[in-house]
Amino acid sequence: MKLSKESKERLEKLKLLKDEDIDCSDIPATDEEFWKDAEIFHPRKKQQLSIRLDPEVINWFKQQGKGYQTKINEVLKSYVNHKANN
Repeated sequence: MKLSKESKERLEKLKLLKDEDIDCSDIPATDEEFWKDAEIFHPRKKQQLSIRLDPEVINWFKQQGKGYQTKINEVLKSYVNHKANN
């Protein structure tokens, strides 16, 4: 998802806020009724695998920052979903 310049600036300001400086007064408290239909979601465990990739591919993903392996997985998953739906 591509963010506008204004959205990026807002996100940067939000990142600088301390938890105690966030006004939560308009958020209602939750009770047992609120959570009665809640379900616990356990994400699937990922399978460990050894894969050979070109150095430029690995370097590009690493330059994107922390979580580069997750990003590689997301790109591959997106490709698979696209192919499965066509």
